[in-house]
Amino acid sequence: MMLNASMPVSRIHIIGAFDGPGIDPPSLDEESDTYGWVAQDRTSLPERITPAAVLVPLIEREEGMTVLLTQRPRHLKSHPGQISFPGGKTEPHDQTPEDTALRETEEEIGIPRETIDIVGRLGQRTTGSGFKVTPVVGLIKPPLDTVLDPQEVESIFEVPLSFVLDPANQKIETRFIRGIDHQFYVLLFENFYIWGLTARLLVALRDTLEIR
Repeated sequence: MMLNASMPVSRIHIIGAFDGPGIDPPSLDEESDTYGWVAQDRTSLPERITPAAVLVPLIEREEGMTVLLTQRPRHLKSHPGQISFPGGKTEPHDQTPEDTALRETEEEIGIPRETIDIVGRLGQRTTGSGFKVTPVVGLIKPPLDTVLDPQEVESIFEVPLSFVLDPANQKIETRFIRGIDHQFYVLLFENFYIWGLTARLLVALRDTLEIR
């Protein structure tokens, strides 16, 4: 697929869109147990896996579509200050990954689930902390009426989708972790360092869009 970052974002179409919750939507890319790394030895995956889901929110702004991201509070013991999508582990009353993603989004940043149009899923990813994450893609029309949970989210910001689509903004770095060199995706946007699973999902999102 050829992408041109100068193309207007309004011409982007999501491949594999479906009519919403209540049916099992198609995965928009291949399932991958990669922690967020470019590649991962499957033998090093955690033994205990917990299902989880995140929302990949696409904001339909007049000047061009954006991707909404959150920054975790710096006081947290787990992943302090990191950039992420709204989401969390699946609760017993969640019937689908969509239920989990929408519930967590409303809890974390206050966007009502009825204002989010679900269009599909990206392939599942397994994190180093033992979560098997289903990314759910949703469209949101402004204005956004957000209320942040300070225990979960320090701030939110939006990245132009044109920035995500431009391969020049995708970097690969190497980090030595647990005795192994790991390669992982990085996107640098303004003062935000986006890496790991979040960056991997942005790359997957880019690979599932087509220009119309």
